[in-house]
Amino acid sequence: MDNNLLRHFLATLSYRTTLAIKEAPSHYIVLEVGENGRSPLKILNHITFLMAYTISCYKDYNLAEYRNIHSWETETVRFYDTLEELDGILREGVLPLNRSVEQLLQGPFADAMTHVGQLMMLRRLANAPVPYENYMEADIEIGGIRPSSK
Repeated sequence: MDNNLLRHFLATLSYRTTLAIKEAPSHYIVLEVGENGRSPLKILNHITFLMAYTISCYKDYNLAEYRNIHSWETETVRFYDTLEELDGILREGVLPLNRSVEQLLQGPFADAMTHVGQLMMLRRLANAPVPYENYMEADIEIGGIRPSSK
Protein backbone atom coordinates (compact mmCIF):
# COMPACT_ATOMS: atom_id res chain seq x y z
CA MET A 1 0.00 0.00 0.00
CA ASP A 2 1.26 3.45 -0.89
CA ASN A 3 2.13 5.57 2.14
CA ASN A 4 0.63 8.58 0.37
CA LEU A 5 -2.78 6.96 0.72
CA LEU A 6 -2.21 6.55 4.47
CA ARG A 7 -0.95 10.13 4.65
CA HIS A 8 -4.11 11.31 2.89
CA PHE A 9 -6.15 9.29 5.39
CA LEU A 10 -4.31 11.06 8.24
CA ALA A 11 -5.00 14.46 6.69
CA THR A 12 -8.65 13.46 6.32
CA LEU A 13 -8.75 12.28 9.94
CA SER A 14 -7.30 15.62 11.01
CA TYR A 15 -9.76 17.56 8.85
CA ARG A 16 -12.81 15.76 10.16
CA THR A 17 -11.63 15.83 13.76
CA THR A 18 -10.99 19.55 13.45
CA LEU A 19 -14.59 20.06 12.33
CA ALA A 20 -15.81 18.07 15.34
CA ILE A 21 -13.70 19.89 17.94
CA LYS A 22 -13.30 23.41 16.56
CA GLU A 23 -15.14 26.04 18.57
CA ALA A 24 -16.71 23.32 20.67
CA PRO A 25 -18.89 24.63 23.50
CA SER A 26 -17.64 23.79 26.99
CA HIS A 27 -20.64 21.57 27.76
CA TYR A 28 -19.81 19.42 24.70
CA ILE A 29 -16.30 18.61 25.92
CA VAL A 30 -17.59 16.75 28.99
CA LEU A 31 -20.89 15.45 27.57
CA GLU A 32 -21.45 11.77 28.33
CA VAL A 33 -24.37 9.87 26.87
CA GLY A 34 -25.55 6.62 28.39
CA GLU A 35 -23.98 4.47 31.02
CA ASN A 36 -20.18 4.32 30.67
CA GLY A 37 -20.27 6.62 27.64
CA ARG A 38 -17.09 8.45 26.70
CA SER A 39 -17.06 12.23 26.68
CA PRO A 40 -15.56 14.05 23.68
CA LEU A 41 -12.50 14.72 25.85
CA LYS A 42 -12.05 10.99 26.45
CA ILE A 43 -12.74 10.19 22.79
CA LEU A 44 -10.16 12.70 21.58
CA ASN A 45 -7.63 11.20 24.00
CA HIS A 46 -8.46 7.73 22.67
CA ILE A 47 -8.05 8.80 19.02
CA THR A 48 -4.65 10.23 19.91
CA PHE A 49 -3.74 7.01 21.70
CA LEU A 50 -4.70 5.01 18.59
CA MET A 51 -2.35 7.12 16.47
CA ALA A 52 0.41 6.82 19.10
CA TYR A 53 -0.14 3.05 19.05
CA THR A 54 0.30 3.17 15.29
CA ILE A 55 3.61 5.00 15.76
CA SER A 56 4.66 2.19 18.12
CA CYS A 57 4.19 -0.22 15.23
CA TYR A 58 6.91 1.67 13.35
CA LYS A 59 9.42 2.33 16.16
CA ASP A 60 9.97 1.93 19.87
CA TYR A 61 7.52 4.38 21.41
CA ASN A 62 6.32 5.04 24.95
CA LEU A 63 2.54 4.77 25.08
CA ALA A 64 2.16 5.17 28.85
CA GLU A 65 1.66 8.96 28.75
CA TYR A 66 -1.16 8.63 26.24
CA ARG A 67 -3.30 6.83 28.81
CA ASN A 68 -3.50 10.01 30.91
CA ILE A 69 -6.27 12.45 30.07
CA HIS A 70 -5.42 16.14 30.22
CA SER A 71 -7.31 19.36 29.53
CA TRP A 72 -9.16 19.87 26.24
CA GLU A 73 -6.49 22.30 25.07
CA THR A 74 -3.66 19.89 25.90
CA GLU A 75 -5.43 16.95 24.29
CA THR A 76 -6.06 19.00 21.16
CA VAL A 77 -2.40 19.96 20.82
CA ARG A 78 -1.32 16.40 21.54
CA PHE A 79 -3.70 15.10 18.85
CA TYR A 80 -2.13 17.29 16.16
CA ASP A 81 1.43 16.66 17.42
CA THR A 82 0.88 12.89 17.28
CA LEU A 83 -0.62 13.03 13.79
CA GLU A 84 2.30 15.14 12.58
CA GLU A 85 4.79 12.64 14.03
CA LEU A 86 3.01 9.74 12.33
CA ASP A 87 2.79 11.67 9.07
CA GLY A 88 6.55 12.25 9.22
CA ILE A 89 7.17 8.52 9.63
CA LEU A 90 4.94 7.76 6.66
CA ARG A 91 6.56 10.52 4.59
CA GLU A 92 9.98 8.91 5.20
CA GLY A 93 8.68 5.61 3.82
CA VAL A 94 9.36 3.65 7.00
CA LEU A 95 7.73 0.22 7.10
CA PRO A 96 5.92 -1.09 10.16
CA LEU A 97 7.94 -3.45 12.34
CA ASN A 98 5.32 -5.90 13.54
CA ARG A 99 2.14 -5.27 11.56
CA SER A 100 1.18 -4.95 7.94
CA VAL A 101 0.01 -1.61 6.60
CA GLU A 102 -3.33 -3.27 5.86
CA GLN A 103 -3.66 -4.27 9.52
CA LEU A 104 -2.98 -0.69 10.57
CA LEU A 105 -5.61 0.58 8.15
CA GLN A 106 -8.27 -1.90 9.29
CA GLY A 107 -7.34 -1.48 12.95
CA PRO A 108 -6.29 1.85 14.49
CA PHE A 109 -6.84 4.02 11.40
CA ALA A 110 -10.42 2.81 10.85
CA ASP A 111 -11.12 2.83 14.60
CA ALA A 112 -10.00 6.46 14.82
CA MET A 113 -12.37 7.50 12.04
CA THR A 114 -15.22 5.67 13.77
CA HIS A 115 -14.55 7.75 16.88
CA VAL A 116 -14.61 10.95 14.84
CA GLY A 117 -18.15 9.95 13.89
CA GLN A 118 -18.93 9.72 17.60
CA LEU A 119 -17.53 13.21 18.13
CA MET A 120 -19.79 14.50 15.34
CA MET A 121 -22.83 12.76 16.80
CA LEU A 122 -22.10 14.19 20.24
CA ARG A 123 -21.90 17.68 18.70
CA ARG A 124 -25.50 17.22 17.53
CA LEU A 125 -26.58 15.93 20.92
CA ALA A 126 -24.92 18.97 22.51
CA ASN A 127 -27.03 21.24 20.25
CA ALA A 128 -23.86 22.39 18.48
CA PRO A 129 -23.96 20.46 15.19
CA VAL A 130 -21.27 20.81 12.56
CA PRO A 131 -22.63 22.41 9.38
CA TYR A 132 -23.22 20.13 6.40
CA GLU A 133 -20.30 19.64 4.06
CA ASN A 134 -19.68 17.42 1.05
CA TYR A 135 -16.43 15.75 2.11
CA MET A 136 -15.74 14.64 -1.46
CA GLU A 137 -15.22 18.33 -2.25
CA ALA A 138 -13.16 19.13 0.87
CA ASP A 139 -9.75 20.70 0.33
CA ILE A 140 -7.61 18.04 1.99
CA GLU A 141 -3.92 17.79 1.16
CA ILE A 142 -1.31 15.25 2.19
CA GLY A 143 0.66 16.69 5.07
CA GLY A 144 -2.21 18.99 6.05
CA ILE A 145 -2.40 17.93 9.67
CA ARG A 146 -2.83 21.21 11.54
CA PRO A 147 -5.87 23.30 10.69
CA SER A 148 -5.14 26.33 8.59
CA SER A 149 -5.86 29.74 10.03
CA LYS A 150 -8.18 30.71 7.13
